[in-house]
Amino acid sequence: MVYDLIVTGAGAVGLATALNVQRKRPDWSVLVLEKASRVAAHQTGHNSGVIHSGVYYPPGGTRARLCRRGYDQLLAFCDEEEVPYRITGKFIVAVNEAELPGLSRIHERGRANGLQNLRWMSGDEMREHSPHTGGVAALWVPQSGIVDYAAVSEAYARRLERQGGVVQLNTTVLGQQRSGREFVVHTSRGDFRSRHLINCGGLYSDHLTEMSGERPEVQILPFRGEYYELAPAAAARVQHLIYPVPDPAFPFLGVHLTPMIDGRVEAGPNAVLAFAREGYRNTVFNRRELAAALGYSGFRALARKHWRKGARELQRSFSKRAFYRSVRPLMPSLQLKDLRPGGAGVRAMAVGPRGEMVDDFLFYGADRLINVANAPSPAATASLAIGEEVAGRLLDQRD
Repeated sequence: MVYDLIVTGAGAVGLATALNVQRKRPDWSVLVLEKASRVAAHQTGHNSGVIHSGVYYPPGGTRARLCRRGYDQLLAFCDEEEVPYRITGKFIVAVNEAELPGLSRIHERGRANGLQNLRWMSGDEMREHSPHTGGVAALWVPQSGIVDYAAVSEAYARRLERQGGVVQLNTTVLGQQRSGREFVVHTSRGDFRSRHLINCGGLYSDHLTEMSGERPEVQILPFRGEYYELAPAAAARVQHLIYPVPDPAFPFLGVHLTPMIDGRVEAGPNAVLAFAREGYRNTVFNRRELAAALGYSGFRALARKHWRKGARELQRSFSKRAFYRSVRPLMPSLQLKDLRPGGAGVRAMAVGPRGEMVDDFLFYGADRLINVANAPSPAATASLAIGEEVAGRLLDQRD
């Protein structure tokens, strides 16, 4: 059989892209290939479950536009498919006066991005709503919330299959080639053919891009984010998302407190180079992948620029006390014993050869091929809007 479309990768972005193509071309046969035994097995299923509002992103940029549109689409989809979510609101907290200008810039960005009812609060005003939160001021973002993105992705897959699509699990992509007007995708379960191809490989997006015959402009470096869980008594004091003011030089939002959809509360993540692309623990090594990361000119340039920050992140990875010191300003009543080991995720950080971190969505391809080469946060929130964008680019190409 020759499919009209093959999508590689059954995370939130891959499945949402397949759904959007299916919506625009209901006559097409659509196949999604996934190497894991379940959908959302990697980045999508290991993130903190935050529904992002779009408050952080530069106005007019791709992330701001797709996050705001994707937010509305995600909530509508969850309502339609009865996927539980909760709009908790978020406090972005300045823990000292030096962080006030950064908080003010975020406030301005949020307003420029169309967020309604943002509210600047003094520390005392904030503590009227969140008594155990530290800091001298905060920005209240009412739109933020929480959801289980693995459950969202499972609902994407169910809808796709109800509408005639196929999700093929336990199928590793080994190679790709063009054969006339078709693509041949070589996998661990044989060859599959299609007229169009979209690669949504996440942690392996650069590898899939190379397989497709395109030259990737970046290399993926895997950064592990580790979490602790709060003991029940401490977790009961956290009713909202509580975030610090992020470091503008580093594309991570910092250690934060996140009430999860299942009632747990997570603290984290830090950000350290993982020793494997699927290195969810610091004891997991892949020599070939680690050597490729360490030997990359972009990694060496990045390390030279951010070695002090990297050293602090590494210390938090190996020292619970160091991690505790980083989260305690957000919650002064927190005690060391309140932190219990939690899970971890790995973020696919696209880095250019001179150490430049690509902190935006990156799509390219032509002639019936699209590679999603980078899909950083808020990709899960924006997944339906990203899928709409990618589907539009594919269908706008002339055969």
